Amino acid sequence: MTDVRKTLNRRAFLGTAALFGAGLAMPGVAQTLDAGAQTFEETANTNMRRNISSFRAMDWRPYFNDTRNGAILVDITSRALHFWSDDQTVYKLYPSSIPVSEDLTRRGRTEVIRKVEGPSWAPTPAMKQRNPEWPDYVPPGPDNPLGTHALHLSWQYYRIHGTHDTRKIGRKSSNGCIGLYNEHIAELFNLSKVGTQVLII
Repeated sequence: MTDVRKTLNRRAFLGTAALFGAGLAMPGVAQTLDAGAQTFEETANTNMRRNISSFRAMDWRPYFNDTRNGAILVDITSRALHFWSDDQTVYKLYPSSIPVSEDLTRRGRTEVIRKVEGPSWAPTPAMKQRNPEWPDYVPPGPDNPLGTHALHLSWQYYRIHGTHDTRKIGRKSSNGCIGLYNEHIAELFNLSKVGTQVLII
């Protein structure tokens, strides 16, 4: 095995260990990719549900006319979120959680309309109908399903947000939103702005 392949295999292993816990609660480290592509697909331990993230560097050009105000691409299939800065000097790739079913999944173009640090949460009317036992309101804190930061999108009730439950990342686990590790949403929160373009495919 060549040194390059050994290095890629080690990176894939370390990324997988970070993503899937390896007995730790430490979230995975976001990948910053300059060139080329790296793809890996792993499953969690047999006592956990299937948890997959596929990492591949992508170019913004097939998806956006420009990167004005920054651009976020969410790929539901690979369960990954890509970010490009306005001037294209920053590219980030994060593992994400996605909606639990196709009927809860919304695709298309939207944008960030509001940024909230320490978000509160209330179930939507549809969520409350499906789960009447859920609380009407959850304040910011460790029990809040939105984690530490939230980016509100122009679609009502849809957000890109953090999570305190790191087991959700890489899984179909949301009621429509896109979830990131708290450390990653904090970084994306600082990189993005009101008006950042968002495309969910």
